[in-house]
Amino acid sequence: MKIYGAILLSAMAVSSAYAADDVVGAVHGVIEKIDPAAKTMLVKASDGTEHSVHFVNTTAVHSAHASKEVGADSWHGLQKGSEVVVHYTKRGSEETAGAIDKIGDDGLKESKGAVESIDRTGKTITVKSEDGAKTTFAMTDDAAKTAGKDIATGSEKGAHVTVYYSENAGKKIAHFFE
Repeated sequence: MKIYGAILLSAMAVSSAYAADDVVGAVHGVIEKIDPAAKTMLVKASDGTEHSVHFVNTTAVHSAHASKEVGADSWHGLQKGSEVVVHYTKRGSEETAGAIDKIGDDGLKESKGAVESIDRTGKTITVKSEDGAKTTFAMTDDAAKTAGKDIATGSEKGAHVTVYYSENAGKKIAHFFE
């Protein structure tokens, strides 16, 4: 029995070490290249950095619609020039997409304003638009974890943000904000 316990303890230590190496993040940018055969895409962020992101069979794609007219260099309705937010985990130098949000006319909508409050535990963000209207968005798990990380806790009120959201049954759901 002691040997089984030692093996189990060793396996748990190894899996914990790998989990500690995983970094969760998000990048907002434009797809420069997609290679469906290699399951990779190159995303150029607004700051000029390029991210080579792997996608897998379980990668969720939100608000992109496949069409018969898209070329062989597309994937699930995403193609070169698509504006996206990629939610990823990073192990070492490899970024793997867990979810990809398409932004634009046939993708997520956007709303701009000043932050009234952010509740990452309750997964809500309230934004006040220029006309004074307040909108509360429910946040996806990814948004609660990775969005708006540059906004300091406690000083978020008044920070200007753009919220990228979808609507479901009249409810606005924030997928990302910056």
